[in-house]
Amino acid sequence: MTNVLVLYYSSYGHIEAMASAVADGVRQAGANVSVKQVPELVSDEVARESGYGLAQAAPVATVAELADYDAIIIGTPTRFGNMAAQMKNFLDQAGGLWFRDKLVGKIASVFTSTGSQHGGQESTILSTHIVLMHLGMVIVGLPYTFKGQLRMDEITGGSPYGASTLAEDADGGDRQPSDNELDGARFQGRHVAELAMALVHGRRHLQAEKTE
Repeated sequence: MTNVLVLYYSSYGHIEAMASAVADGVRQAGANVSVKQVPELVSDEVARESGYGLAQAAPVATVAELADYDAIIIGTPTRFGNMAAQMKNFLDQAGGLWFRDKLVGKIASVFTSTGSQHGGQESTILSTHIVLMHLGMVIVGLPYTFKGQLRMDEITGGSPYGASTLAEDADGGDRQPSDNELDGARFQGRHVAELAMALVHGRRHLQAEKTE
């Protein structure tokens, strides 16, 4: 079976909701999926004062286990146009995997959230791609075969770089991912899983030919 990791950091639950939809898409493709979060960096006291969700259900990932997956789909909120410090800190610890080429050729994809329509969604995804490419991973986005990103009848996240959501409504209140945004996340999960399955199958076929 092809194994896919949905790895996320979520302060207020928006990325967590998107991660769940991404995982649903992976399951629809028939691949195995694990959903895990990266460790929190701020203290419990600061997290409570900031309103962070401390009781998220996903187990905490370790850097070493990244090599066990055929594809990794990363979810991170935007922090000034870049990934959250919690995610960057986690990926910065992957030097040992980089040195041993353990992530080379594996598929990677990214989704995000912002508090506004133009809050750095694309720059966050693209700058995260840079890290993943240094690790030797193969980048996959959200293709225009997901027609929901062409919608003009509603405010919605989503770009060819990856699924996304808007975390605030027009009045500055909390906004949960819309149906269209969740559909994009599911599509991305399914798309990544299908490509990973094809890649795994193809590599096994090539290896079998070499040993004949």
